[in-house]
Amino acid sequence: MIKEFVLATRNQHKGEELVVLLGDLGIRIRTLADFPDAPEVEEDGETCEANAIKKATVISQATGLPAVADDTGLEVDALGGRPGVYAARYAGEDATYEDNCRKLLHELSGVSRDKRTARFITVAAIAVPGETVRVTRGVLDGYITEAASGSRGFGYDPVFYVPEMGATLAEITPEQKNRISHRAKAFMQAKAILQLFQSASIVGA
Repeated sequence: MIKEFVLATRNQHKGEELVVLLGDLGIRIRTLADFPDAPEVEEDGETCEANAIKKATVISQATGLPAVADDTGLEVDALGGRPGVYAARYAGEDATYEDNCRKLLHELSGVSRDKRTARFITVAAIAVPGETVRVTRGVLDGYITEAASGSRGFGYDPVFYVPEMGATLAEITPEQKNRISHRAKAFMQAKAILQLFQSASIVGA
């Protein structure tokens, strides 16, 4: 039975979303701020799954606690699937959210809307000491807009249009986003796995 776990991210915006998504589990959620000596994990995997598993495993080993991590990629069809797993550093290692969005819009300049299809993919990993790492996946389909719109969210949210919402991710409320987003889908599954661990029903499986 687990009573606490660590969110293996130093991204404040992502951490805030995850606390909302997982906060009603009745399990204490700790962050890397509680573990200043925890190592920086280089995200050098070629897939989101590889990065998520690595982050969760390394932080679990470093803290001795269960750890939950995720990695998100953005696949744009007109760009052959780029930026993919490199979405967070598409415009360079120290790129800001705005830098990444600007580069993406520049590369799609002149591309018609019907060819601007894209999807966010989030992979979450749950590493519990002595257990096999569990992995979940969430996908959100949409389009890349021709200009940024909206002030909420982070990352590529201002340029990612969701047809079912009739808006970009940056134009909808956090509550709406947490119902339909790629991260929400992945972490609803992760939440179910954590609940099973909480009741000890899959420990030793």
